[in-house]
Amino acid sequence: MYTPAPACPPMPTAAHLLVVDDDLEVQRMLRRYFLREGFEVSIAGSGGGMRDVLARHAVDLVLLDLGLPGEDGFALIRQLHASWKGAVIIITGRGESVDRVVGLELGADDYVTKPFDLRELLARVRSVLRRSAGRAQSDESEVDERLFCFASLRLEPRTRTLRNDLDEEIPLTSGEYDLLQVFLEHPNRVLSRDDLMNCIHGRAAGPYDRAIDVQIGRLRRKIETDATQPELIKSVRGAGYLFTPNIRRDNR
Repeated sequence: MYTPAPACPPMPTAAHLLVVDDDLEVQRMLRRYFLREGFEVSIAGSGGGMRDVLARHAVDLVLLDLGLPGEDGFALIRQLHASWKGAVIIITGRGESVDRVVGLELGADDYVTKPFDLRELLARVRSVLRRSAGRAQSDESEVDERLFCFASLRLEPRTRTLRNDLDEEIPLTSGEYDLLQVFLEHPNRVLSRDDLMNCIHGRAAGPYDRAIDVQIGRLRRKIETDATQPELIKSVRGAGYLFTPNIRRDNR
């Protein structure tokens, strides 16, 4: 029997994008295109410029080129996730799968290789922003403040934080949070890679796309007692993944 994919929330509006790329033509093209699509857009040509913009503006998503002069793009992703809770999409001319996997391992929400189709990039930006930690809800009164409690952990939707039984925060990237929330909203149900990719990235998984597998590996290392013997997120051979713990919804 056909089971519909999990429903995803609508795309928030008026998001602020930061394009970090040293190619002036790419800067102008992306700024012009995303302004026309209703976004606020800032531009930076270096890691230092990126940090300056983030210090002065509330940015929701960074479009980051890995090949910036003088700084390693992977190091910039680490810096972003150490001090900032917005989303990151890598935009780069590096097409090697190892770069894609490393970028995702470090917490990037998606990866787009140059040359890219602007409409596809727009779709990916909108998809990431639907569930981004950096975007405020259009009406905060509608946010369900009940906690998701499972195993010895609790997820707090309003603050998008995960805590253990010692009340210590377990840092999650926006992609890890989104993935965990999808599992919590659909427990004890096998979710295919396409289901998960559609909810988190707004697209189906390609035959060589490891984005979901990489994010699940990272999430397991943070919530499982032993990530090599997962008990919470189980693999179902040939079908997808199953989130198994008992879940309760508690008030604060």
